[in-house]
Amino acid sequence: MLKKEVLRKREDFTGIYNKGKSVPERYIVFFFRENGLSYNRTAFLASKKVGNSVQRNRAKRLMKESFRLSCEDIKTGYDMIFVARNSINGRKLSEVDRSLVNAVKKGKLFKG
Repeated sequence: MLKKEVLRKREDFTGIYNKGKSVPERYIVFFFRENGLSYNRTAFLASKKVGNSVQRNRAKRLMKESFRLSCEDIKTGYDMIFVARNSINGRKLSEVDRSLVNAVKKGKLFKG
């Protein structure tokens, strides 16, 4: 992921939360909004409700890898936030990947 493709500013996050759409899924919650750019910007979050730092970092790594595996099939021009739920603890990559893909499909951002 390039540096320009990472969400960092507070106003971007608040805009997505307030004016964007959300899709709940078993292991993640997916927030998205159009950004008017030719590329996607993403953020992967895990709150302290997920667990200690080891569990939170693992949750973010699983979501990032799932996104990397399916990013070619996702439409461009969106800001996306993936928030881990505490049910993600102890799950395998295949389960998280299925959850992420289902969330993107429900948001109608999946190509084809």
